[in-house]
Amino acid sequence: MAGRAPELTVLLSIEAVSKRYRGGVLALSDFTLDIGPGVLGLLGPNGAGKSTLMRIVATVTRPTSGRVTWNGVDTGGDPDAVRRVLGYLPQDFGVYPHLTAREFLEYLAAAKGLPARTARARIEELLQLVHLLEAGGRRLGDFSGGMRQRVGIAQALLNDPRLLIVDEPTGGLDPEERVRFRNLLSELSGERVVVLSTHIVSDVEASATRIALIASGRLIEHTTPEALLAAAQGSCWEWVVPSARFDEIKRAHRVSATVRRGDGVHVRVVSEERPSPEATPVAPALEDAYLRSLDMHRAALAR
Repeated sequence: MAGRAPELTVLLSIEAVSKRYRGGVLALSDFTLDIGPGVLGLLGPNGAGKSTLMRIVATVTRPTSGRVTWNGVDTGGDPDAVRRVLGYLPQDFGVYPHLTAREFLEYLAAAKGLPARTARARIEELLQLVHLLEAGGRRLGDFSGGMRQRVGIAQALLNDPRLLIVDEPTGGLDPEERVRFRNLLSELSGERVVVLSTHIVSDVEASATRIALIASGRLIEHTTPEALLAAAQGSCWEWVVPSARFDEIKRAHRVSATVRRGDGVHVRVVSEERPSPEATPVAPALEDAYLRSLDMHRAALAR
């Protein structure tokens, strides 16, 4: 593990949760995690079980075994305990294309039980926050994918949630929108629990106060970004190779980044040992540390 993380105030507790789908597919296996205020980056490859876990926490799906508690209340027996304070942006967020953005948000606000006057003011505030104020009267069917995603972010914030779950939220966002969203997550944290589920390391790097790494439905690391980086010190290398050797290097080593320049390919490799006499050690980035943890987990399973 990547060092001892500081103690945290637990608001959301995931206790030995497993999920097995029809056909015997095991999406989660004995997953245990305590989450407190701040932004938790739930990071893992596609198919790792992130979306299944988020649906269970959001009370959309029930676990096969184990339980989730919010402030000590079992959300399986009392789902409203968390639904009252929950904002949720699922990965497959859908809209009603014939409604305008305002109409759609008004409909969802009513479903959440917000008083009409409060909802109208909140909707205008959120449309401005996600830079859709001028487009609020346009039909959602005319929106781009990135604009629809911003509407999804707005609906997740309608009830000023204490628990905010966003699953792959930056899909479809352009670089400027992605930076804006990352900043928004940081601003929203404070006393809230924000769970950012993604496979994009840069999204986590920009906003997470803690990181949980998931692979094959299992928790493999729960720590701070700083501790994860510290554990990867001495495991990241760079050197320049001719273009003709690049494919050979990729087959032999875990390559985390490459840049082609006039003198050849500048290769960044994650390895516990120096991968070449020409390689020089460099400070790890969070993506290097993440790849290292995944590789160590896979190697342990193979033994």
